[in-house]
Amino acid sequence: MESLLKIITNPASIAHLVVIYALVISLGVKLGKIKFGGVSLGVTFVLFVGIIVGHVYSHYIVDPATSDYITHAAQKEVIDFVKELGLILFVYCIGLQVGPGFFATFKKGGVGMNLIAVGIVMLNIAVMLGLYFLVFDTNNYNLAMMVGTMYGAVTNTPGLGAANTVVKDFAGDWGAAGIPDLASSYACAYPLGVVGIILATILIRVLCNIKLEKEQEAIRLEQERNPHATPVHLVIKVNNSSVVGRTLHELHSFLNRQFVITRCIKDGKMFIPNGDTKLELGMEVHLVCAEDEAEPISALMGEQIEDREWKDDIDQSKYVSHRLVITKPEINGKTFGQLHFSTIYGVNVTRVTRNGMDLFADRNLRLQVGDRILVTGSEENIERLKRVIGASVKRLDHPNVGAIFFGIMLGIILGQIDFGGGVKLGLAGGPLVVAILIGAFGYRYKINTYTSTSANLMLREVGLLLFLSSVGIQAGAKFWDTIMNGGLHYVWTGFLITIVPIIIMGVVARKVLKLNYFTLMGLIAGSNTDPPALAFANQTAGNDAPAVGYSTVYPLAMFLRILMAQIVLMIFLA
Repeated sequence: MESLLKIITNPASIAHLVVIYALVISLGVKLGKIKFGGVSLGVTFVLFVGIIVGHVYSHYIVDPATSDYITHAAQKEVIDFVKELGLILFVYCIGLQVGPGFFATFKKGGVGMNLIAVGIVMLNIAVMLGLYFLVFDTNNYNLAMMVGTMYGAVTNTPGLGAANTVVKDFAGDWGAAGIPDLASSYACAYPLGVVGIILATILIRVLCNIKLEKEQEAIRLEQERNPHATPVHLVIKVNNSSVVGRTLHELHSFLNRQFVITRCIKDGKMFIPNGDTKLELGMEVHLVCAEDEAEPISALMGEQIEDREWKDDIDQSKYVSHRLVITKPEINGKTFGQLHFSTIYGVNVTRVTRNGMDLFADRNLRLQVGDRILVTGSEENIERLKRVIGASVKRLDHPNVGAIFFGIMLGIILGQIDFGGGVKLGLAGGPLVVAILIGAFGYRYKINTYTSTSANLMLREVGLLLFLSSVGIQAGAKFWDTIMNGGLHYVWTGFLITIVPIIIMGVVARKVLKLNYFTLMGLIAGSNTDPPALAFANQTAGNDAPAVGYSTVYPLAMFLRILMAQIVLMIFLA
């Protein structure tokens, strides 16, 4: 009992601090699952529990003689360290997640959608600055608090962390006012930020007179006109003289289409072809191609026939299909064209499964550690291939922790480089940029940072929880004072920062780009990096259109949210 009392009553104790963190995080996560009007705040509730605990905690250790909050230097340093470490882990794991697809989001229709997302981000800043000049006394303290309000309004916690690092860099310039408590204004704006994003999407539906039934029908028709490039299996009997006598290498160039021939039947005998196999009249080929390529390929090669039962004299036992997983780092980033599976190993790969999605095995598709490939060939050749690609699932159970922290080290170094006028990427921007670059191009330099989805999520969630709880505990001491001294201004100005940009750019996206409403809902959620808004969009749509919009703009939006906080503050504070 005496030991327990020491833990509870000794604020200088590390054990005491760990208990406080454990209380805040466990209670915050539990309460975050409660839904209000069908929407839950998720792990962000940890921030609010941290503020309450921090407020009570600050009164618990007030010096009666001076009525000042007692700050234990060691304790403050620990909280600061935990906060920054949590933020770094969070943004770095986000960067690794979005890195492989970051630059691909700018292709084709993604350009217009990303421009809308950029417009929302920039209008958030413009509305924030406009309200700052109209409502508040124009000083650096109020500007910093409005930046906190903006990030609460757009529900973006990494941006808050980035802004905090800049504010601390100018710690000597705040004078008697003290360092601005951005978490307080963030917390004031956050609840209406979550609600405002959803309300704005509903207002766009009203303003543009959108009928959900018509949007559903438009999605269905679009899918029929533009089928996804999912793999399909065909059996074709070669009877076109223009392809007879051509090797498979020549056939790809002649047809100018992507396909894989897995096996052939000639004179009642089945065999695995390679690039030098020549097509003969009457030969039956088993072929895998993208869905929208099936009809033209059939017409160019011959006629499509039914996949009939094999004759008894065909030795099928020699040829099997296996799903193998890429686990060797040496394969990471290489294309099928570079690996020559059919020519060297006598097997054919028909499809690739990545993050739950089936992809056609295009010659130019770059493989990643963790990809699962469907291979057809003899048992002997497949065993040879296993030694080349790894195919050891146990390897994937161990994330490359060393490579992750090496990337974090590079990110910290990059974040501290002064680009002139005190402009730096900081502890949030540096690791984010490095993680995106490693995720996109790491394979070129033999950098393998593969982590399973669950491992990435675990690191990310732990980092976010440590950051939110630290911010909440530190903000709790001054939160009530913030509410009493202008806190209501942060609430209503935050609400305007939320809805005005969404409505303006949402109408533009609908009227100019003619975006489907369900895709637009996902785009708005992604622009604000807001999972509750995506959940609402998915529930409304009942299809994957919101997820497409969300994933298309999320990487760039997250990058801009984290970076713009620092740029705005540095311009004004410098």
